[in-house]
Amino acid sequence: MHILFDEAGKLLTGRLMSEAESSLQVELDSGKRVKVKAANTLLRFDKPAPAQLMQAAQLMADTMELDLAYEFAPEEEFGFAELAAEYFSASAGATEQVAALITLQGAPHYFRRAGKGRYRKAPPEVLAQALAAIEKKKQVQAQIEAWSAELVAGRCPEPIREQLYRILFRPDKNAPEYKAVVEAARSSHAAPLALLQNAGAITSAYQFHWQRFLFEQFPKGTGFPSLQAPAVVDDLPLAPVQAFSIDDSATTEIDDALSLQGLGSGTVVVGIHIAAPGLAVLPDSPLDQLARNRLSTVYMPGHKITMLPDEVVNTYTLEAGRDCPAVSLYVTFDEATLTVQDSRTALERVPIAHNLRHDKLDTFITPAWLDGEASDATPAEIADLQPQLAFLWRLARHLKAQREVVRGKPENFNRPDYTFRLEGVQGNEPEGSERVLIGTRSRGAPLDLMVAEAMILANSTWGQWLADCGVPGIYRSQASLAPGIKVRMGTKAQPHAGIGVKCYAWSTSPLRRYVDLVNQWQIIACARHGKTAALVAPFKPKDANLFSVISAFDAAYAAYNGFQGGMERFWTLQYLRQNGITEVTASLIRDNLVRADDLPLVMQVMGGEGLPRGAHVRVRLGQSDDILLEVHGTVIERLDTPADSLADAATDEAAEGDDDEALAAPIALAIDVDEADNPAPAAGPAENG
Repeated sequence: MHILFDEAGKLLTGRLMSEAESSLQVELDSGKRVKVKAANTLLRFDKPAPAQLMQAAQLMADTMELDLAYEFAPEEEFGFAELAAEYFSASAGATEQVAALITLQGAPHYFRRAGKGRYRKAPPEVLAQALAAIEKKKQVQAQIEAWSAELVAGRCPEPIREQLYRILFRPDKNAPEYKAVVEAARSSHAAPLALLQNAGAITSAYQFHWQRFLFEQFPKGTGFPSLQAPAVVDDLPLAPVQAFSIDDSATTEIDDALSLQGLGSGTVVVGIHIAAPGLAVLPDSPLDQLARNRLSTVYMPGHKITMLPDEVVNTYTLEAGRDCPAVSLYVTFDEATLTVQDSRTALERVPIAHNLRHDKLDTFITPAWLDGEASDATPAEIADLQPQLAFLWRLARHLKAQREVVRGKPENFNRPDYTFRLEGVQGNEPEGSERVLIGTRSRGAPLDLMVAEAMILANSTWGQWLADCGVPGIYRSQASLAPGIKVRMGTKAQPHAGIGVKCYAWSTSPLRRYVDLVNQWQIIACARHGKTAALVAPFKPKDANLFSVISAFDAAYAAYNGFQGGMERFWTLQYLRQNGITEVTASLIRDNLVRADDLPLVMQVMGGEGLPRGAHVRVRLGQSDDILLEVHGTVIERLDTPADSLADAATDEAAEGDDDEALAAPIALAIDVDEADNPAPAAGPAENG
């Protein structure tokens, strides 16, 4: 005697060895003996043999027509033997009965299970819906296979092209477009990104990076709603100064300006004037919500995405020829010793006399000129400013030296800042084919240092003032200069070892950084209310809203800076190609990582094994990849002596910055070929600012 039984939904057969009241001993074809509950027994039979029965029944089940079986099945609950009798004949044997059972078990959309070996017909309307869903699934699968075949053949279907960035970076893993890419990648043994490139889905490397950034950071686009810039309603006094700003020619968000009073009197008052949108734009207003959503201006070669609309920026920017609302910090110095005697903050209107552009003036405003050397080529707009600029140059060097004492070592400006200029940009955005010009701007040049030290002075002074008034602000701090100790943002006034100040609160760029606008609101409260400002400031101590701003800004600022670095690397690769550069000289950073001498380029090379840090080498460039932003090289010659490299290494180690950040970040695709069988549910500027 043989039996057929159900074991956790699986049909098994074996020879009956013994039988008790509620269980049976059964020997399987493998020889293994198992204990089977009597309730799980579905059929007893003498012949054919178990293995032959299951094979024959499966072949017979494959020939059964589900629609016909559904029609023949009883309307009430029934067993598989009853269906076999109706479908085959009244004398249906074991093979026919097991075939009926296999069919019933494999068609849950036609028949619902009512118990062991017992079933009910699905209602006709439910069956119709199930069949429609099955048919739709078949059509979708056919579409997936068709799209996959096109991708493998080197053609990109339009639906996949339209979903390109979602598929790569934030996919719905149940979507047919995603599944088609996964299937094509698996069948062609190609990486998804390479597959899509070969299929023509990516026609422009520049657009790939640009559209990817927009998809991730600006999914609703970069346009602004129609918002009016509110007017400053305060009756602000007019400052008795003639201020001037120092920026590059591309700057439209002029946040800061400088002024001097009392030169030659023994006491000099330096005015640091910051554009004051915080006097008009109120917390939780529509403009505030807009700025908080963007958090910062995004910079890239040839283009930028401003934090605020141009109309709003133009209202508050420190444009020459206007009396501009400003939050001013006045610091009084002894003219001879440059000792700080006093500081005060004022809310006022500041006359802006000049908007100086350092990229046009750096060649004229040199240390020699500032020390009094005459020059016939001096532009008229700065001729009268020589005494003021000379004092600011002297002051900047003094302030820098004081900070370096606190830092414990001098700041190192041995690496230039690189500038990018694109020729032939049509419209507002580059297309990626423009000619790029890469220049250098020496860090620590006179105008650069004047502005940097003035902003550090303002940010540290106001940061301490907020703390003294008991008003929270957003601070940047660094515990030490030890390797791996990063700059952090928080609400407490703590030292910034990298700059060499007791505390540091970004406050000088409220038109292009949201944390500066937040800090400006707090500073304005202090200017109006003094020691009682904590009671009326927009953000109170331990305000959860303030921590939310810090968290959001950290994430956005890192993403924006990462994109800026990536686009600068993209244009550097274009520069190499456009100028036919096949070799560069470079210094070894570590292992096989080098930094080019005259370009903003860090890359991996072969042939650097065994060379010391700082070794000066010549590198032959290999092929570059504009999508992955990679270029590799091979060391072909060492250009220095071991003694030279030791000196260079010591200098390089003193420089700030993380060398790894200069490399292109790898493109982190969300597409995972290995998950296809088990899809998931749908789902800037420098520190001194």
